[in-house]
Amino acid sequence: MQIVVIGAGAIGSVYGAKLSARHEVMLVGRPAHVTAIQQNGLRLEGGTVATYAVNATTTLGSVAPGSLVLVTTKVNDTAAAMAPVAPLLPNDATILCVQNGLYSERIVRDMVGGDVVTLRAITQFGGSVRTPGVVSDVVNGYTLVEPHERASDLAAVLTDSGLDGRVTDDMKREMWRKVIFNCVINPITAIVGSPVGGISAPGLVPLKRLVIDECVAMARADGVGFEVDFVAVIDEIFATLTNVASTLQDLSKGRRTEIDHLNGAVAALGAGYGIDCPVNRALTALIKALEAPRGAAGGHRAEPPPPSPRH
Repeated sequence: MQIVVIGAGAIGSVYGAKLSARHEVMLVGRPAHVTAIQQNGLRLEGGTVATYAVNATTTLGSVAPGSLVLVTTKVNDTAAAMAPVAPLLPNDATILCVQNGLYSERIVRDMVGGDVVTLRAITQFGGSVRTPGVVSDVVNGYTLVEPHERASDLAAVLTDSGLDGRVTDDMKREMWRKVIFNCVINPITAIVGSPVGGISAPGLVPLKRLVIDECVAMARADGVGFEVDFVAVIDEIFATLTNVASTLQDLSKGRRTEIDHLNGAVAALGAGYGIDCPVNRALTALIKALEAPRGAAGGHRAEPPPPSPRH
């Protein structure tokens, strides 16, 4: 199978490298990362230690019939990354959006229409770009794919490459579960400046509870009910992790975060339902303040609102 990875950052590189062992893969990424891969291969360090000879480019010229296209960009970058790709897509291609956020796959679906199958995926892998061409894959997990007649074959492709593909019959619940994790871990660890495991600090329990209560209320309004103590679950799963969450990574590199598609999306969805989410709204504002250049006046440029719920 021919596979294109749009957005070869940390997660895109991990997926592209592992898939390249069995398939022809083309990574589409930023110039420095692409140049390093072209010259020295793609190096994974962490859970996997290996160098992969992977094709990489900054500009995609074509997409072969029957290709699998993984979209692994930050949600903020989806529209810009897909704009030059969408006209190249054959009708029998399959797009798999491996991204964070609430209903983030709708950005791609709206761009390509109904001509190309577009599915959501959720990854439990984690990583970071150490230097151009070198990626740390510090968290191994699995990949969930939403139901579709092609989903089982896609999951098998992922599993054969060490990415543990699974078809879930309730992607909406899984989306909300990961959004809740991200709404707690990403902004709080960014604000306190800790690795992911720092989220288990006892002093953070009241704040975590407030964030979770709002997220669970919004999930319920959106048709997904949870009967689980997310504070206990988050502490159990993440307490020992030493990797840095994506929001803190982005802030440390002077990049925009995905906060508008996490806590900001929860607050915006709440506004649509007439449900106030002051804690998620406040965390969004705090992260946006940290995004601003030091000494900059006037705050941040506005982000487009997240998609409204569709039932």
